[in-house]
Amino acid sequence: MITRGRIAKDRAAIEPLIAEDFHFTSPLDNRIDRTIFFERCWPNSEIIAGFEFIHLVPTGDKVFVAYEGSSTDGHRFRNTEILTVREGKVTDAEVYFGWSIPHKAEPGGFVDSSQ
Repeated sequence: MITRGRIAKDRAAIEPLIAEDFHFTSPLDNRIDRTIFFERCWPNSEIIAGFEFIHLVPTGDKVFVAYEGSSTDGHRFRNTEILTVREGKVTDAEVYFGWSIPHKAEPGGFVDSSQ
């Protein structure tokens, strides 16, 4: 539902699923609260064209999600998230940025990050 809401740009559909004490962490955000998440991250929904779940694994109060996404400019990417759910609402989201699709490195190769 959260992903569908982002694709549909339907914040009203997502807000009831996000706990009041929600926190969001990513390589760019260090445990920001719900208010800052909607101010800082929600506008990014405008450039999201779609998601395809690769792995969706619930364990206890956590859900591990790996997905491939696409943006409105055609860029494709793969990310992983760990969501904590309490009483049907997401209380924490940890996002780990992945890679672009196609990968910037050739198979068996790597991207030189020193340049």
